[in-house]
Order: sequence, then structure tokens, then C-alpha cells
Amino acid sequence: MKRLTGLLTLISLLLGTNVFGQVIEDKVYKDHIQSVRLFPMGETTGSQLDAPVVSINGGRPLVLFFDDLAYDPELYTAKLIHCDADWQQSALKNNDFLIAYNEFNVQDYDYSVNTRIPYIHYEFKVPRVTKSGNYVVKVYRRRDESEVILTKRFMVYEDLLTVGAAVVPPTQTAGRRGLQQVNTIVNYSKVDVTSPETQIKIVVRQNQRWDNAKFLSKPTFMNQSTKVLRYEDFDGDNTFDAGNEFRFIDLRFMRARGQNIASMRVEEDAVFGETLPMNPRPTEAYSQYLDLNGQYIVDNNDRPGGDPEVESQYVYMTFQADIPQSNDPLYLIGALTNWGKTPEAKMEWSDKFNVYQTSMLLKQGWYDFQLGYLEGDTFVTNTLEGSYFETENIYEVMVYYRALGSRYDQLVGYVVLQPNKRRL
Repeated sequence: MKRLTGLLTLISLLLGTNVFGQVIEDKVYKDHIQSVRLFPMGETTGSQLDAPVVSINGGRPLVLFFDDLAYDPELYTAKLIHCDADWQQSALKNNDFLIAYNEFNVQDYDYSVNTRIPYIHYEFKVPRVTKSGNYVVKVYRRRDESEVILTKRFMVYEDLLTVGAAVVPPTQTAGRRGLQQVNTIVNYSKVDVTSPETQIKIVVRQNQRWDNAKFLSKPTFMNQSTKVLRYEDFDGDNTFDAGNEFRFIDLRFMRARGQNIASMRVEEDAVFGETLPMNPRPTEAYSQYLDLNGQYIVDNNDRPGGDPEVESQYVYMTFQADIPQSNDPLYLIGALTNWGKTPEAKMEWSDKFNVYQTSMLLKQGWYDFQLGYLEGDTFVTNTLEGSYFETENIYEVMVYYRALGSRYDQLVGYVVLQPNKRRL
């Protein structure tokens, strides 16, 4: 009987940690884990805005930041998972893509300094890998993989294919004022490709979002003699809503109101804030201004010269939208809500104030976001934000290749596009 019980326990553990056949997403599993960011290490605050994509040949290493709202440090462990182009775990074993043993203690941490809500700030430098492709860094508690606290995606590329891309007005004339089309051309003469439609995949994403990324597998033009593929769809498969410049709040001040902040209240054990009520703007004239394309940075102006990662306060922030009540659920969309996937993303109607509201803990900094409705599995922002071809967005084009007989997808090309650039 004991042997049977032990076998059942082992099977349960294996099933609980098996990720084969599952899409692994960016996710925070515990409420006490906040401000999760993964980006290439840099000397300036702006490096937080860079996508977690690095060359296999080295350069800037990736660093993972997160805060634990706790008084005492915890033993956290990180592990890397190699994934195919569809973000399911690949068939590679750990020693296929890592030289070191695939279990790393997260040992770098600092205590917050004079903050109302105490927290411990953790940093983890992601180790170098030997294979290109999609990866997930998984962090868990006390070396127990069933106690996962977060998963975060990143990518490592190698320059094996020549890739060109451009943002152009859409082919469909009806959408020329509000859509942006990404055309891509690939030259695969450096690799052995016998079936381009099955061996090469193109992924295009906008503003580091995965919820509306475009997966292109069928080229619109193919020349086998010159080994050139073109992806210039005429049916809208490679077009994106241009949207509008993102709304934002400036939370870098505690005892003064930043832009778009209605009130700040500093109490002994917490800080509370409210945004100005937000109105729909689809009929307003398009206005250019600098934004972070849906991202956020941790920073504060209360302690110049200090370390904002450990000296910034957490604010219990309430967002307010002055929009007529509707049966359609309203969402706050941006990196601060994992693009609408956190529970706090959904705004609730307040009968008391006749506005939509949602509240969440935010570390001092600058936050971008938009308002949108959820239609099926897609967030639609046009009805509340408007959409203009002139809007600044960042696009990434990723080219994946699977060699004959290979067990994984290589990321063999990577291009960044920033039309209408107005930000350093």
C-alpha cells in the first residue's frame, strides 16, 4: 500500500510540473510578488523599456527584477525552459542549451529603505545559453517547482537569415487612416530549406504584446532560385490597429501630484492615490506626445541620486474612467496589467461615483496604459481611444527556422521597427 501511495505521489508531482504541450505565458502567480521586469542590463532608467531579446553572441546580459512584499528574504530558485516558436517546451534537454546545471539560486537582494510597505527587491542575472530560440525563466520557492511565483519570456537570436521589414499603409484602402501594415522579406540562402512554408515561421508583435501578435507561416511570394520569401498579405493578416498614443500617469512624486493624478494621500502605513477621471477620445484630433508604448519604468523624484528600486514607495492606486455604463466589460490594458490578463485589469462600475474603477499596487514610476473592451479573446481599444496611422509604435519581427531532423526552432532573424519615432 505504501508503494502504491508513493507511486501516486510521484505521478502527481510529475504531472504538476510537466509543461509539455502547454503554452507558457508571462505570469505572476503570487499576490505578494510585484514589479516583475526582465530586460537587457543598462546604465540608464530607460533600459527597462527594452524588450527581453539578446544576441547569442553576447553583449548586454538580461536581468530579472522583482519585489517580494515581505519582511524577511525567501529562498528563490530560477530555472530556464527552452520553448518552440509557439511557446511550448521544446524537446531539448537542459544540457543541450546550458553549460551549467539548470537550477540557479536568486541570491542578490536588498531591503527597501524607509518605505510604508516593506519589500525585498530581488535581482537575477540570466545565464548565457548555447542555443537560440524562445525561453522562459521560471522562479519558484524553496527549490520546489510546484511553488512557482512567476514565469517570464525572453528570446535569444542568431543572425543566420537576412531579414528586411517596413511599416507601410495597409493594402486595404478602408483602413489606411487607422491601420499599420508590417511587410517582411526573408533571404534564406545561408541555411538548407526544402519546405519554406513548414520550416520558416514569422512572428510580428507590437509594443512587446503577445495577445495580438501575428503568426505568419505562408509567404505571399516565394522565389526558390533567389531563395527569397515575401510576406505582404493583402487580406489584413499582417496589419495592426495603429491605436493612439498611450495614456499615462506620473507616480514619481509622493507629496506632490504628478500628471494625470487627482490626489495623493500619504498615511503612516500606506500611500493612496487616484487618477483624474478618463474620458473617451475617439473623436478628438490626433495629438503627438512622448509615451512609453504601453510599458512602465520604476523611478522616483523624491530622493534624487538614490536607488529607485529600493527607495520607491508602493501606492495603492485607483484608476477612474468616466465612461457610460455598459454590458461590455471595460479593461485597463498595458504592461502594468500584463496587457489585460491580471484580475485588476477589469474595471468595475461604481454606483457611488458613476465611474468605472479598479485599484492596484504600483511602485513609484511612470505608467502607460489604454482603455478597451474585451470582445471574445481580443481587446478592442478603437472605440475608446481612436486609431491613427501616425501613432508611434514599436514592432519586432522574429524569424524562426527548424532544420530537417531538428528538435527545436531556432530564432535566426530579428528586426526592430519604430515608425514615427519620437522617443530616445
